[in-house]
Amino acid sequence: MANQQTSKDKGNAKNLRVGAICLGLVFGMGGMAYAAVPLYKIFCQVTGFGGTTQRAENIDGIKILDREITVIFDANMTSGLNWRFKPVQRRVTVKLGELKKISYMAENLSDQTLTGTATFNVTPQALGAYFNKIECFCFTDTKIEPHGKLDMPVVFFIDPDLDQEEILKSIESITLSYTFFPTQSEAPEQVSSVNQIADGTDNKL
Repeated sequence: MANQQTSKDKGNAKNLRVGAICLGLVFGMGGMAYAAVPLYKIFCQVTGFGGTTQRAENIDGIKILDREITVIFDANMTSGLNWRFKPVQRRVTVKLGELKKISYMAENLSDQTLTGTATFNVTPQALGAYFNKIECFCFTDTKIEPHGKLDMPVVFFIDPDLDQEEILKSIESITLSYTFFPTQSEAPEQVSSVNQIADGTDNKL
């Protein structure tokens, strides 16, 4: 009986140690994510966490399905960056697996050279893991000369594996949103939407 009790105690102690190690790893990863922004970006890109899109090199072997989804493009800027930033196309309709290229436009409205960096996300967030980008201007310093304009392409496709998810069968549209903030500003305080098209109407491909 004593031996059984001892074995039970050892088992409980082992479970506690394993639980403590797992908990420590979770908090450790969380701490590193917020302490090291590059690691957090990589984590988001790999997992699709928080609606973060995926990065792909090519679409070799990707099957194109008949199912279509409308992708809406959103543009935002934080205070401190005197740019005009908007999608050239407000929305496009694509088939799952189809490669698509769209563009955003940024214009420096100031009399000095300004540098900004863009972050992004996808809504609904559950679709972040299925939204794959081949080309993107995010997480890089973008410099625009005074009163200069810049065309920024985005090449993407939606993973056809999305069609296998029953709980996502009703999804008909996705919003891809970019937010630019000054490179020298690590913690922008205010975000304002500037996704209006100049003529007030949507441009469709």
